[in-house]
This record gives sequence, structure tokens and C-alpha cells, in this order.
Amino acid sequence: MENIPVEVIGNILSHIRSARNNVVASSTCKKWRQAWRSHFHTLSFNSCDWPVYHDFTSDTLEILITQTIFQTKALRCLIISMSDVHEFSTVPVIAWLMYTRDTLCELHFHVSAPPMFNITEKCSRQKLEGLALGRNSITRVDPSYQKFPCLKSLSLSFVSILELDLCLLVTACPGLETLSMVSPEISMSDSQASMEISSSLKEFSVESFGLDKFVIEADLLECLHLKDCTFEVFELIGKGSMKVLKVDDVRVIHLDIGDNADSLEFVDISNFTIMWPKFYHMISKASKLRRLRLWGVVFEDDDEVVDLQTISVFFPQLMFLSLSYDLRDGVLNYGLQGSSLLTNVSVLELGWTSINDLFAVWVAGLLERCPNLKKMVIHGFVSEVKTHEECIILAKFTDFIIQLGREYTDVKIEFEYE
Repeated sequence: MENIPVEVIGNILSHIRSARNNVVASSTCKKWRQAWRSHFHTLSFNSCDWPVYHDFTSDTLEILITQTIFQTKALRCLIISMSDVHEFSTVPVIAWLMYTRDTLCELHFHVSAPPMFNITEKCSRQKLEGLALGRNSITRVDPSYQKFPCLKSLSLSFVSILELDLCLLVTACPGLETLSMVSPEISMSDSQASMEISSSLKEFSVESFGLDKFVIEADLLECLHLKDCTFEVFELIGKGSMKVLKVDDVRVIHLDIGDNADSLEFVDISNFTIMWPKFYHMISKASKLRRLRLWGVVFEDDDEVVDLQTISVFFPQLMFLSLSYDLRDGVLNYGLQGSSLLTNVSVLELGWTSINDLFAVWVAGLLERCPNLKKMVIHGFVSEVKTHEECIILAKFTDFIIQLGREYTDVKIEFEYE
């Protein structure tokens, strides 16, 4: 170890992340203490890493964090994430930010602070490239003063903010590429529950949020992820650069991605009720689509069927296909109509919501349509198998898959049961 450069030791210590473990490791010898002081770049105080943090008072934690940070000189990433029982006062937080402002590139601050403390004001005009805030209030955003010239990633979790302040905050980040929001508490500036964000974002995700109308205008957007949200209208305005669309457990009356389907390569729709003709029309121009996942999708019309002929013809470059089997009133949600092959599909991911004899027939039919298949993953919910008849069906299906495995020796078959 004595031949290892002190800069390398500092890098090794930084990968430990946990502040407590780092302090212990740095006390090993004089060289390690030097590495800790001058070349250590990532420091994490996380109550999940060390449960003893829960037993400390907020004042004790503030002193502990202050003493630890002030022993370093080159911090580039600072992570402070504590439980709801702690609330930090303003003075020590400002001291941490001021001490690290010349070197810090990434800040994760998930701690309650006094309502009047505006952390974005203290973080502005610094070298930050990544900022993640949780359980804070953001107020009085002034883009003429609060500027984030280097910020590329912004994450807001359980943050309270006015609609106008959120738009101004995004405006204050001219180079922002990624915006993520989880359970944001956004207060509307008027009685109409609608919001519009305009930016040069490349990735946008929102989770656990509801609004009548949400419009995002981003010409460079490549990835859109909506999860556990409720909208009457969600509209994306852009110039067709989007590659990834993920919609999970979303309730929306009108979903419009405009002309952004042309570049789509990955579509993942789960736990979603849709009108298939309308949704298909929206993504039908995605001739470059390589991954398609339709999982737990419910069609508004019970007679609607997605046939493999349509999928194979309009998505010729498809390499990964994931479908969950559902049979309603004798109608299968994903039919085997047509004869076109899914030539490029190399991975199949199939699953059921309720097991029956037709599932095995459906799986075999899909295998026949994928001549170049390399891997098939079967997902099932064994907890839903309760009756004796269902147990017999599951046993027959397992035996059937074993027989298929002997026939399709080039296909790797995996099971994932819950």
C-alpha cells in the first residue's frame, strides 16, 4: 500500500461513500489521512447506511457533519439524507455550502429545513452539475440572481414550490438536461390547474403527481417517464427527438406526444388503460422501435385486440417484446392473427395475470413467430394460483414448457414467479 499514490487512495476511499466508514478507514495511517484530507471527493451521510443516525439529535448531527466536512479540501459530491425526525437549522447548512462551493459538483440534500430557508438561493452561482433536493420548500426564485450555469441534472422529491417558481427555476438552468420530480407539491398561480414548462431538457420524469393539464415543451427531449400520475391532458411539444416513452400506472384522458414518435426506440406501457387504436396511431410511426413492453394494459373496449401482424409489420426492427396475457370474455388481448414473423426479436418476456390452458397455446404461437429468438422469460403470479384446478393447470404448463425447451434448444428459457 505504501507504493500507491495518495491520489489513488483518495479515489478508493471515495468509493466507500459512507461518511462513518470513511472516517474509520482514513485513520489507518498518516498517508490515508492525507488522502482523506486532500483527495477525497465523495461524502455521504445517509440514515439508511447507519441506523444510529436516528438516535442523534439534529444539533448533534449538525456538529458531526460540520466537523467531518471541514476535514476535507476537495469534495465534489456531498450526500446528506436523514429521516423525517431531523430538521437542520440554517447556519450550519450555509456553512457546508460555502465551505465546499469551489469544488462541489453534486449535492443531494434530503433533510427538512426551516420553511424560510431557500436552499436554491444558497446553491446558485456555483459549479453544481447535479442537484437533488428532498423535503424542502423552494420560494422566491429570481433567475436574474439565482443562476445555475453548470447544472445538468435537477431532482425534486417531496418539494413544495409555486408553479411560477418551478418554471423560473428551470429557466435559471440554461444547460439543464434531466428534470425529475417525485410527489411535488406545486401550488398553482391561478385557479386553473394547468402548467406549462418550456426547456431544452433531454430527460423528464414525474412520479405521484396530478394535474388537470400538463404541457411540456422540449425540442431535445429524448426520454419521457410518467409514473403514478393523474392528468386530464398531458401534452408534449417537441421536434421529434424522443427515443424512450415509459408510462406506468397513469390515469390520463388525453395523452398527446405530437410528432415525437418518429425516433422512438423503447416504449414501455404498464398498468395503463388505453384505447388501443388511438394509442397505436400515436406510436405507429415508430419504425425504429426496438423494445416494446405492454404489461398490465387494459383496453377500454373489451373487443379490442392487438394482433402480432400489426406489431411485426409496423415495427420491423423490434428486438425485445414484452406482453402480459389477459383473457376477457373469451377474447385474448394479444391475438396471434396474421402470418408475419417477428424476425429480429431475440428476447421475449411473457406473463399472465390469471393462468389458464390457453396460455400455453399462446406462448407456443409466439415462439413460432420469432425464428431468431435467443431468450424467453416467463413471469407468473403463483400467489394467484389457489384452487386445485389452477394448480393442475400450472403443472401442465410447466411440463409443456419443458417440452418446448427440448424442441427449441437454442432458446434460453427462464422463469420468474412471484
